[in-house]
Amino acid sequence: MTAIDPVTLAVLKGRLEQIADEMDATLYRSAFNPIIAEARDACHGLYHAETGDTLVQGTKGLPIFVGAMAFAVRAVIEKVARDGDLQPGDSFLFNDPYAGGTHLNDFRLVRPIFRGGKLYCWLASVGHWLDIGGNVPGGFNARATESFQEGVRIPPVKLFKAGVLNHDIIEILSANSRVPVSNYGDLNGQLNALDLGERRLAELLDAYGENIVAQAFDAFSDRAEAMMRAAIRALPDGIYSFEDYLDNDGITPDRLTIALDLTVDGEKMTLDFSRSSAPCAGPLNIAYSTAAACCYVALKHVFTDVPANAGCLRPITFVIPETTLLGVKPPKPVGGYTETILRVIGVVFGALAKADPARATAAPFGTINALSLAGHRPDGSRWVMFSFFGGGLGGNPESDGLSHANNPISMATIPPAEILEAAYPVLFTQWALRPDSAGAGAHRGGLGAVYEIEPLTDADVFLLGERGIYPPFGVAGGTPAALNVFSWETEDGERSPPLASKVTDVKVRAGQRVRLETPGGGGYGDPKDRKREDVERDVRQGLVSVEAARTLYGVEITPDTTIPAQGAAA
Repeated sequence: MTAIDPVTLAVLKGRLEQIADEMDATLYRSAFNPIIAEARDACHGLYHAETGDTLVQGTKGLPIFVGAMAFAVRAVIEKVARDGDLQPGDSFLFNDPYAGGTHLNDFRLVRPIFRGGKLYCWLASVGHWLDIGGNVPGGFNARATESFQEGVRIPPVKLFKAGVLNHDIIEILSANSRVPVSNYGDLNGQLNALDLGERRLAELLDAYGENIVAQAFDAFSDRAEAMMRAAIRALPDGIYSFEDYLDNDGITPDRLTIALDLTVDGEKMTLDFSRSSAPCAGPLNIAYSTAAACCYVALKHVFTDVPANAGCLRPITFVIPETTLLGVKPPKPVGGYTETILRVIGVVFGALAKADPARATAAPFGTINALSLAGHRPDGSRWVMFSFFGGGLGGNPESDGLSHANNPISMATIPPAEILEAAYPVLFTQWALRPDSAGAGAHRGGLGAVYEIEPLTDADVFLLGERGIYPPFGVAGGTPAALNVFSWETEDGERSPPLASKVTDVKVRAGQRVRLETPGGGGYGDPKDRKREDVERDVRQGLVSVEAARTLYGVEITPDTTIPAQGAAA
């Protein structure tokens, strides 16, 4: 077989990534709910016909979805092996978090692509639907003890058979949502994205031929494997251990441990999570596929030059026992998976920092703060607002962490206040950076934020968050960041959750505000090594208080050296 020349290989790489990017853009522009349309909580990719391995991903979709989707496609492949009857025009739909999913809100569509009567590859789409039933509007039930309380669970089923839509499935999905029109719009956006991806791939295959493109897929994976092996080989052999904690599982106040023993052996790496806590009663569990996917995300953050496809995981061995909360089976609840995967990513960062201190990065804020408000408009129609919120990223050897950023699980963006206010009867009375929320260091962490929301109707409020007890850690002498703080107004004054970061069934009247103060990122390096002019600038901009400058950085600020801060708007 003749090797593909480098120019053709580069062209094919760009063309294939563009297909996934264009699928992403199609969904973003057609989705009904802001979590997809604005926050981009979705992704698309191309997957191997026989193994389901990731072949190509876009540059805008959520990496955590891309990693998990390989397991999802394998679930469809296994179903086809059992049932047979795969044909052009089929499309599968499901949200099963234990079969390559994440949590029940994330719906997957998987479509086979045929060429010359033979299966060539799979296209897949995933997007976060706004509400799929369960006890809590929006699905983030911090009190769930089994998946049945989190929403409707759909195994892989044929939504289309030979191009014919099964309307019964649509009716089942609509009957199990508080906002069926939103979900139906998102579903059609995903279907349109798959249609476009199928057309674009057909054009590419017509131009270059199936064999050439298949060779390119193999070359991409082989190159990713070689680069990952080289990156691992550059690390010193040894076992590097790190652990961090989740506040609680939403049911009891007991902390949960995420522990990693990372072994570097030549050009191979083993990630062993056996010391992590056992499956918990509440929704902080995750399935094996989710745990492996977030390790993929963490490694991609550290080894940035390695291409993002299945080849980069060939030198990696995962040890994720079912006896831990990272490898659960149904019906263990998994609705809070976002919080757990952030802690997994953090411990991978921490362990790799021990192996190579030059790569050390302090902890990001480490919670999406899944906040849901729900109520009825004056005309009686139901509204459900779900959103996630920003915080600070960790300081690193080269710079301060980003302020008001999103977590390192994704390329998602924080939905703008204007969009949320236009879509739902809410008013943001504050949206600002949170002074003194960043961990101090030679390179400080990024700042968290303050969000204050006033519902314009009576509303139920639900929060599933983290970092209310165990703050984002600093490294190399840097200090931890501020804790997560949530509160709401009542007739008797302000209240906060007993479990710090999780609460359900809070009721507020129109005009009573809820307030979220998110953590910053941990600091990197000794704060006393921070340049004085940088500390003065932070004080002048309202990012660091005069008191913090003195106690944490050893810098005395007087009226002669700075201008009094006027606040810091995000």
